Amino acid sequence: MEIIHTSISNNILLAWGTLIVAFAILAKSADLFVESAVMLAERFKIPKLVIGIVLVSIATSLPELTVSLVAALRGKPEMAIGNAVGSVICNEGIALALAGIISFSAIAVEPKLFRLTALFLITSQVLTFLFVLNGYTIYRWEGAVLLTLLAMYIVFFYSKQKKMSQRETAGIEEREKMIETKSGKSLGISLLIFVAALIGIILSSESVVTSSTAIAHWMKIPQSFIALTIIALGTSLPEISTSIVAARRGHGEIALGNILGSDILNICLVIGVSAVANPLTLGRNEALFMFPSMFVIVGAMLIMLKSGYKLTRKKGFALLALYGVYIISFVVIFRV
Repeated sequence: MEIIHTSISNNILLAWGTLIVAFAILAKSADLFVESAVMLAERFKIPKLVIGIVLVSIATSLPELTVSLVAALRGKPEMAIGNAVGSVICNEGIALALAGIISFSAIAVEPKLFRLTALFLITSQVLTFLFVLNGYTIYRWEGAVLLTLLAMYIVFFYSKQKKMSQRETAGIEEREKMIETKSGKSLGISLLIFVAALIGIILSSESVVTSSTAIAHWMKIPQSFIALTIIALGTSLPEISTSIVAARRGHGEIALGNILGSDILNICLVIGVSAVANPLTLGRNEALFMFPSMFVIVGAMLIMLKSGYKLTRKKGFALLALYGVYIISFVVIFRV
């Protein structure tokens, strides 16, 4: 493995090729991992409601989680945090923006649920920033606090799911039928897929970190820039694709829920687990750029959604433009 890492570091074309292939393997491995996990959960009679809240919610955030965790364990804290924060920014500036742009009609927002989710999202992001300002390091105990906050989020949505309308419940039942159909594989095959997918996730995440580090060194730019842009975009592809498909099929509320939930998971789960694995230290300049940038684009998104409780095409274009400003600002400030 060390020989492979050295080869990637010495060849920029190999590094780019490895990054692209690693993203593809990571996406497929994450998909198979979740599918096999659902199969095993079905086999062991784990409640489907728990499957829906825990496994399905984490599914699209699995690439961010594994890449950031590997980066943290390999002593690349700026990459670990940059990937998580950058993914939140990508979710708003690309995924949600595109969902609003391509949706045939304005995406409705459920006011009460939106207010509660927005409050939870803001709280988790501000708390994480306060942790960073404490010596520009997120310590293990602070990561544990974020994970505790995530547990509260899961419990909150567990109670909310019980109170769903008949229409929403019917939708869940339909998805459960699809899960049951997929669960026809034997226990042995499910376990084999689970283990193989997990190995694929770990190895591809290693490759993403290695190739990204090599690219950053070759281009002589901060690793945080690669993490905030290229890596964040790559690991956010599940959210982007899910949001686009949902919007095109007239299920914009699914896209919106997916993005808001993923934002919370990126902060609480991805940064939380990474910090518990290895304290995350950031440079002052990077910290004071990425977090305020996230606050601006997330704040703009929440204000837009609160206005009329709808995501329109114009608002989608506005979010996309904000993402463009964010990229240009990074290039100008850090002279990339």
